[in-house]
Amino acid sequence: MAFYRRGRRKACQFCIDKITYIDYKDVDLLRRYIDSHAKIQPRRKTGTCAKHQRRLAVAIKRARHLALLPFTADHIRLYGESSEQ
Repeated sequence: MAFYRRGRRKACQFCIDKITYIDYKDVDLLRRYIDSHAKIQPRRKTGTCAKHQRRLAVAIKRARHLALLPFTADHIRLYGESSEQ
């Protein structure tokens, strides 16, 4: 019988900083919440609350639509991390 130790639940960084609006133009903030394959990280990994996770997902999708963030990791593999040419 295996006992798994549950760690302390991560606190939502948006609640701590009292952020009410997640701006889709703040690419540096949004980039922290997507993984290397350009997928949105789950709540259990980032520690965001449900309300902010929904708003974060909408902001990431808006940034993707305006080409501020990638839809897939293919362009990172082809062109590198920096967008300068």
